[in-house]
Parts: sequence; structure tokens; C-alpha cells
Amino acid sequence: MLTLGTLGTPLTAGATRVMLLGSGELGKEVAIELQRLGCEVIACDRYQNAPAMQVAHRSYVFPMLDALALRRVIAREKPDIIVPEIEAIATDVLVELEQAGQRVVPTARAAQLTMNREGIRRLAAEQLGLPTSPYRFVATEAEALAAANALGFPCVLKPLMSSSGHGQSVVKTAADLPVAWRYSQEGARAGSGRCIVEGFIRFDYEITVLTVSAANGVQCCPPIGHVQIDGDYRESWQPCPMSEKTWAEAQRVAKTVVSSLGGWGLFGVECFVRGEEVIFSEVSPRPHDTGLVTIGSQQWSEFALHARAILGLPVPPIRLLRPAFSVALLGQGDGVPVFSGLEAALAVPETHLRLFGKPECRGHRRLAVAVATGENLDEAKARARDCAAAVKITLTRE
Repeated sequence: MLTLGTLGTPLTAGATRVMLLGSGELGKEVAIELQRLGCEVIACDRYQNAPAMQVAHRSYVFPMLDALALRRVIAREKPDIIVPEIEAIATDVLVELEQAGQRVVPTARAAQLTMNREGIRRLAAEQLGLPTSPYRFVATEAEALAAANALGFPCVLKPLMSSSGHGQSVVKTAADLPVAWRYSQEGARAGSGRCIVEGFIRFDYEITVLTVSAANGVQCCPPIGHVQIDGDYRESWQPCPMSEKTWAEAQRVAKTVVSSLGGWGLFGVECFVRGEEVIFSEVSPRPHDTGLVTIGSQQWSEFALHARAILGLPVPPIRLLRPAFSVALLGQGDGVPVFSGLEAALAVPETHLRLFGKPECRGHRRLAVAVATGENLDEAKARARDCAAAVKITLTRE
């Protein structure tokens, strides 16, 4: 049983055991931060040698949606805390275990609601009354076409369960919908199924409001601007310039959602900004890919904040140290990544380079990130882009 404010020693009977469900690049950073606080980390994912597995004390490979396998691993390890790091998990199991006394971060309800876009959208728009894009939920191609005609073109079609833009399309005309529908079914996390059709929002920019809920209250990190292509993060920067009035509204929206979901941990709240209007988009109850920029910008990265919060430790006032910019490095094709040009990349001043250690690339995959700081955002952006451009990714056959 975890006693708040008390942490054990790894690999002993009194260890504080934390189980990650999902072990990608964000989970890897969380695992490192947890180990800095003396936790014993167990990493789980659907494939062998996932990034967080490479730094964890132990690891397991099984489909996260397999309820029986999930129960078996949890029963064997008896973790003090379960940390969902991906969307596609058998959340019904987590709900049952939480009711029996198991700690799930931030809560099993939060994991369940945010796993499915329908749950979180209905919470935000219909229960909390937050501004969102107009939307319809659909189960067939015919329903999707009817929804698109009702909402107007262009519109956005997304699977209810997906991440990193998989299965997501901007549908410009009715003629585009059949291809978009097939893509949505192929890209869904848990296989084909229901989708959401959203009316297209004309916005000035997008932001992520990293919001941390801890034992000593709820705080928001300075706003993060970002660029997404096909729903997948490409670049992010912090702080994102915006008026005090708009930032105050963004914090209100973020804190409203996070307070409703409950529990402790870091949440990535995505919003559109149009003038001074803030429109809620999505929320992840875990560190966010756009928040990789905090590796350089903040006194405590989003991963350090998450680790402190989930362990029941206080989070001090969040400080921005320097403006920072991040650039994702992508692999295209099939094979094992090899990185070159690192001498030139790391010769760029004030840079951080994270090579995620993903064991292979299949098609299109984020494999690394370049983060740089500067006196201002323009300097940080130029440095991050120079660092990223210097890195060459080759995919080899083993």
C-alpha cells in the first residue's frame, strides 16, 4: 500500500512499484523521472523493446486491450500505481480494480473517458458547457456522409479511438468521403468502428495547455503553440504569444476539464484560438507530445511534473526558464533506424536531442525530437530546425 510522502527502494520488499501501460517515448521520459525518485518501474506495451522498456526494471509484452492478459500482469506485479500512457487499454478492468482500491493515474474514469473521443466530447460540450466545434457521432459511411452534409464542407473525420493523427482526414467534398472513411477504419486503435465528424474550425492558432493536478492544487504551464500535419505533431514552442485575456480563458477551460476528470497527474489540454475565443478540442490525461518542448523550456519538464504529481508530492510554482522550440524527426519507410550527422546537430547552441530508441520504423513514425532554447522564440526556432536538419535517419535491414 502506497503511503503518500513515503517512497521505498527499488527491487526490495518495500519498493514503490509503478506500472506503465504503454511504453513509447513519452513513457520513457516518465520512467526516467520516476526512477530519479526511487520508484521501481514496470513497462508494458504491445511490442518488444519499446522505448520505456529499455530503461524500466521489468517489462511485459501483451495487447493492452486484452483484459485477461492485463489482469494477469497486474496480479503478478501488484503495482502501487498504474499509469495509462496510451489510449487503447481495457479500461473496464482499470475501473474494477480502482473500485477495489487500486490507484490508477489520474483515475480510471479519466482513462476511460479520454480513451474514446465520444466520452470526452460529451463531457466537455454537453456536461461542462465548454465551447467546441460542432460534431456528430457516426457508425457507418452513410451516416458520415449525412453528418458531413449537415455540418458542411470541409469537415474533419476521426476514429473515436486513435492517436497521432492515425485515421484522421480533412474531408473537402462529398467525393472525398469514401476514401476518408476507409482510412478512418484502418487507423482506429481498436479496429474499425464509430467515428466523429467535426465541423471545420477556422482558427488563428492551436495551443496545448499542460495542466498539472497535484496534492497542492492545479496549475497550468505557460501556453505551448504547435503545428500538426494530418493530426500529428511536427513542431511546438513555448511560450505561445497570446493576450492575457485569452490566456486566462484558456486556463479556465483547461482547469474546468481537469477538475471534472479528477485525480493527480499532468493533462495535455488542446484548444483552438480564434481571436480571443478559446475552443476546446481534446485532452490527454498524461504528458503530451507537444510538451516535449518543456525538456528545454521549464525548470521541471512535463515528465517531471507528472512523476511528482502521481506520487502525491507537491508541485512548486511552474517556472519558464527560456523560450524553446521543438521539431519532431520522422522516419519514412521500413527498417531499423540509424542516426548520423549528430556532431553537427549537437554543435548548435542550447540544443537537446532525444533519440527515442524505437526498435523499428514501419511506414511513417516519429523517431526523435530536437529541442532548442534561445533569447527569444525566433532564435530557439532557428536552432531547433538547424539541429533537426543536421540529423540523417537511415532505415536498415537487420
